[in-house]
Amino acid sequence: MDISKIIYKEEDRYMLQFPFDSQKIELVKQINEALWSHTLKAWLIPATDEAILQFRNLFPSETLPEAGRIPLAETGLDENSSHVPGRISMEIRGRKILLKLPKNDDDLRFIHSIKFSKWNKQTLCWEIPDYYDNATLLKQHFGNRLADCRIKNIVPANQQHGKIARPSLPEYSAETEAQIANLRLWMAHKRYSASSISSYTEAVRIFMGFIFPVKASEMVADDMVRFVNEYIIENKLSYSYQNQVINAMKLFLKEIIHSRLDVAKFERPRREHKLPNVLSKEEVSAILKSAVNPKHNAMLSLIYACGLRRSELLNLVPADVDSKRNLLIIRQSKGKKDRIVPISEKIISLLRRYYAGYRPKKWLFEGQNAGEQYSEQSLQSVLKQSVSKAGIKKPVTLHWLRHSYATHLLEAGTDLRFIQELLGHQSSKTTEIYTHVSTKSLQNIKSPFDDL
Repeated sequence: MDISKIIYKEEDRYMLQFPFDSQKIELVKQINEALWSHTLKAWLIPATDEAILQFRNLFPSETLPEAGRIPLAETGLDENSSHVPGRISMEIRGRKILLKLPKNDDDLRFIHSIKFSKWNKQTLCWEIPDYYDNATLLKQHFGNRLADCRIKNIVPANQQHGKIARPSLPEYSAETEAQIANLRLWMAHKRYSASSISSYTEAVRIFMGFIFPVKASEMVADDMVRFVNEYIIENKLSYSYQNQVINAMKLFLKEIIHSRLDVAKFERPRREHKLPNVLSKEEVSAILKSAVNPKHNAMLSLIYACGLRRSELLNLVPADVDSKRNLLIIRQSKGKKDRIVPISEKIISLLRRYYAGYRPKKWLFEGQNAGEQYSEQSLQSVLKQSVSKAGIKKPVTLHWLRHSYATHLLEAGTDLRFIQELLGHQSSKTTEIYTHVSTKSLQNIKSPFDDL
């Protein structure tokens, strides 16, 4: 086995390279946070005390290097890249900023530090969300290297038949920034969740960047109509995002700007009626069995066993598991509500085995460092790997497990009112949607075609 110490996404990791060996692969998978890099064609394990101890127990004949770190430049670009050295090629596509970087370790470390940045093998570009904070970070880090490519593939406004071109890095006045800061403080004072505060302030930033240099106190209802037509529809953004912007601007104008504008004139899109995505019990079982790592298996199993949201799982602490009463306590979830859900002996036994092996300090599921909360991105990655190993081609997300839990309960005869309580839904109408995907009654319907 060839072992090197590298820097991967700003973290020290060991890179394990060896010819295909199914037994070795299964052993590596048992190491906490082990992952396979398709680009490097190697297994990567964290350089933490826990992972090192696990590695030495599993591979006693192998030696881990203590020095000689190799800076990782995982760009996919050749050394003879045609890009001008130091220059950053950039364009805006949808709600993403696409960047092509020369091989520069400092630039790569910076990109790795941006949340939700990822490498796209098809476009050979780094992709990061087109948020105001990200745009500010780009300008601060790259400076003049972005000067000649700040706006690419966007026609000037006077050549767009009256349409206003969407700026790649929108500008804001100091007054707008101060107002948005006040919105953040007001929402924090009202005890809005951190995710709601982030979503609302980001939505206000994007809208105010679109109508710049118009001030919030000067805007009219038609500005929202123009934003929907020229930004949301042009970029094929979702109905829910349009609703989010409208909610954010209503709050911003009413509570911070104290505008006289009648926000009731902000028209909402016609409501979508989408069915929840549901997996069969066989598919759920295949996904859970594919999660060989004890921590990964425990996380995915608990989401399905209790119908948890992603944030609910990550915010659990060991004391929330009441094994004596077979209950799981979910605290301050969506809508600032607590609730309890039953857990079986089977899931309690699974959690005990996980706890004995990992001994989390603060959170029930922790990241690489003790006391550090497990990240949403890592949890989604765990599911993606398990779905792939299970041979399922559907675009499964973590919320599919929650939908499947509710639907399987309904098909087993559980009363809809109990399911509402277990899921933490405020309205029964939200829970009733699962009646449309339950196969229990549908399978009893005989088509007249069968009588022909």
